[in-house]
Formats: sequence, structure tokens, C-alpha cells
Amino acid sequence: MDLEIKGRLALVTGSTLGIGRAIAEELVAEGARVIVNGRRAQAVEETVTALSRHGQAHGIAADLATAEGAREVAEGAARIGPVDILVNNVGFFEVKKFTDISDRDWLGMFELNVMSGVRLARALFPGMLARNWGRVVFIASEQGAKPNPDMLHYAMSKTAQVSVARGLAELTKGTRVTVNSVLAAPTWSEGVEAFLETMAPAAGKTAAAMRTAYFDGPGASSLLQRWAEPREIAAQVAFLCSERASAINGAAQRVDGGIVRSLF
Repeated sequence: MDLEIKGRLALVTGSTLGIGRAIAEELVAEGARVIVNGRRAQAVEETVTALSRHGQAHGIAADLATAEGAREVAEGAARIGPVDILVNNVGFFEVKKFTDISDRDWLGMFELNVMSGVRLARALFPGMLARNWGRVVFIASEQGAKPNPDMLHYAMSKTAQVSVARGLAELTKGTRVTVNSVLAAPTWSEGVEAFLETMAPAAGKTAAAMRTAYFDGPGASSLLQRWAEPREIAAQVAFLCSERASAINGAAQRVDGGIVRSLF
């Protein structure tokens, strides 16, 4: 299927690893021009080099946990061209008991996971409306609908993303701009693997055992009964970024492997 986004300029935040990297690869494969973002310049350069073998890629290294970093990314993107597609993917997770989550933890989670998307949308969304075409996608999580009590600050940030996306969608009425969010399944990424390897010794298990055990615990309701792969999430995101998805707006699309027990 031709997604009809050849030549469109896409900015994918947090795109040197994991789901973000897979989204960038998918969009390049569809002929879009992609701006890669990450905190480390070397990782950004390496990703741009890899993607450039298959299409046109650019890179902007900046920390989106700060207003200054968001400004650098928005201004850098503007120098490349008008951004048609914004994928707000950057974010992080951590597991902490509610009583151990400090004010600083709550605010830090909000700054990166929520405010990065808010700041970039504030900079780039008006141009999409003016040009009467654009796609904004927030990469949320099943945690936004099914909060784990040991990840409440993370779950909060994912619910907030869905709310921001729906609110922005209300501003697109009558235009060819859409704003959606994606409730991603538990996905096996470099970050998750590193986290389990860190936690495994204290739990007296191997990382491989913990990977499987997840579906006997927090992931028990999953119908997939395995970790999703980044490319599986990326396929849905690429579709939402496309001309083909023009009738999908203001939606919180579940790509969650059936882990949320809900009809709607």
C-alpha cells in the first residue's frame, strides 16, 4: 500500500533507538524525509547514516527534557523545511513505588514525556494548519489506560499525552490536519532490555526469565502474550502519518496486544 507521503518532511523525536528508530525507518521506507532526534550527537549521526542508505535523513541532537532543547529542535527543523509530520515519541519510564516517587521524579517525567510534545506542537502545529496538511502523533502507552501502581508517574504522563492529542485535534476541524495518539503495547526495546538486566540480579532471576515472567504478572491480560516488536508499533504509526489515514482524527489508537480489557 502506498501511504502517499513521499517527499513529506517528518520529525520523529527520540528516534535513535527502539520504537522511535523503527518509526523513522518505516517513514523513510515510504519515501518521507525524516529528521532524527536524540540527546547524543554520535547516536544521531549513526542513525542518519543508516537511514540515508534508504532515503533522505537529517539529524538534530538536543535534549527535549528542556525548553531550550525543544527550541533547538524546532528551529533546526525549520531550517530543513516545513514539517509535515510530527511524531512525539521521546520519553522514558521507570519502576518506583508510589511513596518513593519524589516531586522531582514527577516533574522530570512530565517535562520529557509531555512537555516535549507540547512545545514542539506549539512550534510546528500552526504551520500545518496554515498549509492545510499535517500529521501529529503522540506515542502514548497502554499504561495511560491501565496504570501500574509502581509506575504511576509514567502512567500519568501517558494519559496526559492522550488528552493533549485529543485537545489539539479539536483545533483541526475542517482541515486536512490530524492529531492522534497511539497506546503502544509493552514493547521489547533496548531500554527495556537494559532495565531488566539491571533488575535481574536483585530478583534472583535472569533477564530472560524476567522477560517471560512479565506475562504472568503485569502483562497477564495481554492477548499477544509476548512483547511487541518496535516495527509492529511503527507500522501503525506510519499509517496514521499517511494520507490514507485522513479520516482518523482525535483517536487514541490501541496497538496494545489486547492488554487493556475494554471494548472502547
